[in-house]
Amino acid sequence: MAKTKTKSVWYCTECGADSPKWEGRCPSCGAWNTMVEEKAPAKQSKSRSLLGSGMKSQPQKVSEIETADLPRIIMPSKELNRVLGGGLVPGSMVLIGGEPGIGKSTLVLQNTLSIKSRKILYVSGEESAAQLRMRADRLGRVSDNVYIVCETSLDTIFEHIESTAPGMLIVDSIQTIASDDLESPAGSVGQVRECSARLLRYAKESGVPVLLIGHINKEGSIAGPKVLEHIVDTVLQFEGDRNYMYRILRSIKNRFGSTSEIGIYEMCRQGLREVTNPSEILLSHSREELSGTTIGVAMEGIRSLMIEVQALVSTAAYGTPQRSVTGFDAKRMNMLLAVLEKRVGFKLAQKDVFLNIAGGIKVNDPALDLAVICAILSSNVDMSVPADVCMAGEVGLSGEIRPVMKMEQRVKEAQKLGMKRMLVPSGSLKGADISADTMEIVEVAKVEEAFRALFA
Repeated sequence: MAKTKTKSVWYCTECGADSPKWEGRCPSCGAWNTMVEEKAPAKQSKSRSLLGSGMKSQPQKVSEIETADLPRIIMPSKELNRVLGGGLVPGSMVLIGGEPGIGKSTLVLQNTLSIKSRKILYVSGEESAAQLRMRADRLGRVSDNVYIVCETSLDTIFEHIESTAPGMLIVDSIQTIASDDLESPAGSVGQVRECSARLLRYAKESGVPVLLIGHINKEGSIAGPKVLEHIVDTVLQFEGDRNYMYRILRSIKNRFGSTSEIGIYEMCRQGLREVTNPSEILLSHSREELSGTTIGVAMEGIRSLMIEVQALVSTAAYGTPQRSVTGFDAKRMNMLLAVLEKRVGFKLAQKDVFLNIAGGIKVNDPALDLAVICAILSSNVDMSVPADVCMAGEVGLSGEIRPVMKMEQRVKEAQKLGMKRMLVPSGSLKGADISADTMEIVEVAKVEEAFRALFA
């Protein structure tokens, strides 16, 4: 009898789409040179349900479906609970991604070592048990409820799960786990898809929450097939510049809560420290008034932050002017420079412009436009903006200042930090319940009006 020929399938490493032959460009996502060859797994006669292999699902009316109000598992970190939507849901699967060395494993281990109410199984495919013990000693938290196992075989991991019966499962990381049913190496498209699917089945059947730690690619998205992000319940992105000590935990997908929440941490010697009031840290404590420095009120999720904007304008020394931006969109800054030159009359085409958002964070809120152009003008004319003045507003192409969302919340944040005056777009506070006894509100409609209010 002739032997059955093993078939190969080509998978895209970016989106997980499959193709019977190699293609230079993925037909699904359009990425170039991302197709890798893997042996096709043997076909199974019947697919198992998530509810169990012996149970058959039946159609039900929506009104007849019973809902169970499961209590959430409250994590030790309040910032993590905020991003998760109030805590960890039993039976859910959470994926945490981020750059190497950003603090993903530290965040997870720091929280799990502080949980005393349930048994936790920590599966590490990257570090040894001695390394994890050294990290636990550095964090100052050694727990008898956390069990460490260094394993990369998925079948062996399930044997440890059966013998341990944990109340929470941590997998660090999903790209290092491999199933014996597939011949492809760990981290390949097929292995990541198969391992995550089996872990999802375990989470739904047992009600045990599973936390996965994942790698990211050079573009900053979760490495592996896109189906990994689709099957999990929550995707958290841990981001920040390793040259700075602040980290932001952002929710990209959340089936049990809002995706507009963020958590802010500070990397310390003893691990990650929660930042309850980030505005006080992002602002300079020096009250000396310097040109080129303004304070803008931005929104990150549903939290309002007071952010210091620094600008430096100087004559171009080498003929071609430089444009350098840190923490802000470079294309948007070029648009604001064009507005200043065309609508207001400031000649900046032959000058170097450097812009920096203090604190090492990245801001995409358009309400920071007004603070950016005022900082650039302040450096250009070498006149300082008072340290107790802040602003928020979007700048349009015709030089108008447009209203932004949640202006009432921004004003209250400025009042809480002791600001004396705030520039806001005209008409943005109609009907707002704001007591202006402690701060002067200046409404401006054009860029010229904002400049006169600051430098008149």
